[in-house]
Amino acid sequence: MRGYFAVGVEGISKARNLGAVMRTAHAFGASFVFTLGAANKAREMFQTDTAKTALNLPYYDWSGLDEMALPRGCQLIGVELTDEAIELPSFRHPRAAAYVFGRERGDLSPELLARCVHVVKIPTKFCVNLSVACAITLYDRTVNLGGFPERPVRPGGPLEEKTHVWGPPKKRT
Repeated sequence: MRGYFAVGVEGISKARNLGAVMRTAHAFGASFVFTLGAANKAREMFQTDTAKTALNLPYYDWSGLDEMALPRGCQLIGVELTDEAIELPSFRHPRAAAYVFGRERGDLSPELLARCVHVVKIPTKFCVNLSVACAITLYDRTVNLGGFPERPVRPGGPLEEKTHVWGPPKKRT
């Protein structure tokens, strides 16, 4: 898969949630992870992230939006349930992206939403757990950009391609 992506959370307060998000990001191959305005308690995520993401990926702990510095060309994508958001199955992921999720109880701040190039939503009836939303989003990115073949028309996995074997020439009499 070409390109790179990052995962971040704004205003997170629970260490276990941040640890789960970081582990999910690491599992899907994120290039870096970040927080915006995380509570001091959330920084204890090192105790819950069993993959030790912060030891294997760059981790940026920005106190606010003014400090955030994404690489040139990296598109910030908010994941939020808003009426204007693009439904995730209809979204084409950019090659270089930073996905940002909101706090456990609340939305992404209006200032952060204004800075997002795209806002996407997972088509569910109500909000799902923060790490579940992260996993769904990153799975969709993987399917979208991972170079997988198109899904088969019939239920089941991809069929092996069968090559035609020509028999000997037939003689007509």
